[in-house]
Amino acid sequence: MLDIKRMLASAPHKPEDVELQELFTPWGEALAAGDERQAVHPQPQLARENFELLDGWWDYAIKTADEAADAWRRADGPETWDGHIRVPYSPEAPLSGVNRQVQPNELLWYRRTFATPDLTDDRRVILHFEAVDHACACYVNGSCAGEHVGGYLPFSFDVTDLLEDTGNELVVCVHDPSDAGTQLRGKQRRARGGIWYTAQSGMWQSVWVETIPEEHIVALTIDPRPDEEKLAIAATVHGDATLAVRLLDNGATIACAEAPAEDGRCELALDVPEPHLWSPDDPHLYDLELSFGHDRTRSYCAFRTVSVEPDAQGVPRFHLNHKPLFLRGVLDQGYWPDGLMTAPVDEALAFDVRTMRELGFNLLRKHIKVESDRYYYWCDKLGMLVWQDMVSGGATPSPWHSSYKPTFFRRSWSRYADDDPHHFPGLAADDPMFRTEWIAACEGTVEHLRNHPCICAWVLFNEAWGQFEARRAVGLVRRLDPTRPIDAVSGWYDQRCGDFLSVHNYFRPLEVYADAARPHRAFVISEFGGLSLRVPGHSALPTSYGYGSFGNLTSFRAGVRSVLAQANALEAKGLAGYVYTQLSDVEEETNGLITYDRRVNKLEEGECL
Repeated sequence: MLDIKRMLASAPHKPEDVELQELFTPWGEALAAGDERQAVHPQPQLARENFELLDGWWDYAIKTADEAADAWRRADGPETWDGHIRVPYSPEAPLSGVNRQVQPNELLWYRRTFATPDLTDDRRVILHFEAVDHACACYVNGSCAGEHVGGYLPFSFDVTDLLEDTGNELVVCVHDPSDAGTQLRGKQRRARGGIWYTAQSGMWQSVWVETIPEEHIVALTIDPRPDEEKLAIAATVHGDATLAVRLLDNGATIACAEAPAEDGRCELALDVPEPHLWSPDDPHLYDLELSFGHDRTRSYCAFRTVSVEPDAQGVPRFHLNHKPLFLRGVLDQGYWPDGLMTAPVDEALAFDVRTMRELGFNLLRKHIKVESDRYYYWCDKLGMLVWQDMVSGGATPSPWHSSYKPTFFRRSWSRYADDDPHHFPGLAADDPMFRTEWIAACEGTVEHLRNHPCICAWVLFNEAWGQFEARRAVGLVRRLDPTRPIDAVSGWYDQRCGDFLSVHNYFRPLEVYADAARPHRAFVISEFGGLSLRVPGHSALPTSYGYGSFGNLTSFRAGVRSVLAQANALEAKGLAGYVYTQLSDVEEETNGLITYDRRVNKLEEGECL
């Protein structure tokens, strides 16, 4: 039975133009007082000693431009600069020091200088960007080093030949259409409110330069195969040297292997008898040391398998290391009041993961966002499984098709084919440029994150936010990564593909639904709960949004405890796992288990599960 009263109370509403109250996390407060971010390597699975973070204060300017969507590629730099911005925080984020919304008809400019590293022995200098939203052109000493389009994945340029002995000027021009375009943007909206959050622009992850030998490792694919007791390594390389790999366990060498370069690739396998298996209760990591010529890098890996298999009674379930594991998950939006999509510091990422583990959860669903690589490192290290969403985009979702129709009429979930072009407008997927971008970003996300053992499933589409041809997308991801299950459609409009029947249930009694697909898939409730408690002094707005409100901590805790108990009881009836909404409050949403500023844990440690 649909809970009409609760549904109407949670109906989407027109955003109010109310200024967000200033909130700082403990780490953001320390930064604002003068502390510096710790200089940790942004990519711990391919880390070198010779790197320099370019985070910190840059010059910035925000300038109106005719046809800004094209002008970012050819625009002249500003004659005057507006002030200073703290990178890697977007200008919309308080920690940036700017607090200014960049509009679709504007260009965002950055400028700073950096010294030329030691270039003896034909070394090269690589300029890395972890993420820039959305399109950018990069200039070193007035010459274009390269361009990039896409706001969530890392990229780099070899800038060696553009450097000068006396020092270097780095200028970056950014354009972000935000929700005026159809590009991938997740939950960003200029008119934030309810489930939609403040739009942000520009550099929102670390920037750094890395000095490497002429012969070097470009990319690394780590493929642990515990069933075969092997570790397979494939490296893309530059040069004709030999790749040497050493696997270590607590400092002791377990295995070594070498392979020469052939056509820019090195492939090898190491025998690892009876490998120590990774799990949430025992997140055991092995260290890797790699060399290629004079290039030296560090990495790590873990041995584990993830799959959907029948249990002893024939019920499809998620399996870790071929043993059924009931997934107790939390929806993780990855937003912060002081940094927006950027965690204030590295320890803040660890805090979120550690807090959810202490509350008894074993899974985070990283929602509609690709996070900093350090986030996945902490999940690997602390034993937190991750369901990784692809970033959504397309047109503004239709309220009827993305919310009202599937909420009122559950039968509609199986009656809306996403490979019918006539349905593309209802699924916000009618722009062919968006569909092309989504496919490329999906491929890039899998390639970028596949080495992380914490990631145990790929989530392709959420509700009707740019969904199209899910069956084809499943085939694409399966070819790229046959080692992980796939949640093709989280929410509704199931296309009978992927490894999960994955539903959202905020307004009906929790139950296990029959699967029309053959063979049957594992059944998961991939969003539910969302109970709301606004904590005065720790909320960004005087208004609140959620799926059932409570007036005090005692009643809130009882409500959360009750709904989680209902979900846990469904394990015996075939439920393979769930994802509770959500980890933290975000802006108007007050349905987090911890407050937006991370200062109040609304649950007592360990009580919920």
